[in-house]
Amino acid sequence: MTVAELKVSARQDKAPPATLTLSGQALWWLWRGDWDAAHQIAQDMENAEGAWLHALVHLYEGDVSNAHYWFHQAGRPAMGLTQKEKTWEQIAAHVKLSS
Repeated sequence: MTVAELKVSARQDKAPPATLTLSGQALWWLWRGDWDAAHQIAQDMENAEGAWLHALVHLYEGDVSNAHYWFHQAGRPAMGLTQKEKTWEQIAAHVKLSS
């Protein structure tokens, strides 16, 4: 699945496609606006990719200090609130979205 297809799916479909990876699912829910669903997925991923997604969720929630903590855990530069869509795009371009 491409990033563009992920965005369309998040706008039109009621549930994420079954082929999405955990990262793809978290990004799908974030694009759809369901921060809680994305947060649950990200916090259950115990790796740097999950920490990066966790940081992004906190940006969307407006919790910049917590986001900075998770950016540090992910080994990624901290981004501010105004960078959340840019960060979403960066992560989507970097991770495997579907199997």
